[in-house]
Amino acid sequence: MKHIEPPSPDQCTKPPLFMIGKNSQGHWVVQDDRGLCGGLFVDRTQALKFAMFENGHRPQAVIMIPGVFELSTTRPAHRLPSNDNAPRHRQIV
Repeated sequence: MKHIEPPSPDQCTKPPLFMIGKNSQGHWVVQDDRGLCGGLFVDRTQALKFAMFENGHRPQAVIMIPGVFELSTTRPAHRLPSNDNAPRHRQIV
């Protein structure tokens, strides 16, 4: 019988990081850093509620994105959106 090693910590899935911002039409956008989960919301409260629920209620895993933040279905899984006009810091909710 073949011995199977347990997965390394790097291979275990960590809870996703969620980004929240407003799109060009004024809707609130939520998207995880993997590009697998997200949505459009009419207000910040509902966007934040969704992000917190999806990430296991971890406020340190929610980032507010300044400037325009559009929902993307093609964003690479591990990259935050670039915004040339926005400051280079991230604000945690």
